[in-house]
Amino acid sequence: MRLRICGLLRPVDKIDFAVLRDTLSISDPTLSKHLKLLSDAGFVSMKKGASPMRADSRRVTWLSLTTGGKRAFDEHLRALQAISGGFSPSGTHDLKPSRSTVTTPPAAL
Repeated sequence: MRLRICGLLRPVDKIDFAVLRDTLSISDPTLSKHLKLLSDAGFVSMKKGASPMRADSRRVTWLSLTTGGKRAFDEHLRALQAISGGFSPSGTHDLKPSRSTVTTPPAAL
């Protein structure tokens, strides 16, 4: 789930908590738990603020990946690509061993 969260946060500057929750089809407590772990690891920033889409004074929680979170996510993707080596979703595989070094991704992802 945390990898999916980071994947959704990676291409945007910020996203509203409710939009992320609805996109993932999970409950508030479940998303909050994962965000707390990612925040504690320094990967996600959470800020309360006004929404330009709301007429009332209700505040929303804006979420974004930190610079460290972006770096960790990108490294994790590179590690997954290295692990998958010659795998192709079309069913053809290149079985030659990869010469790239696989690094251990951060535990929070």
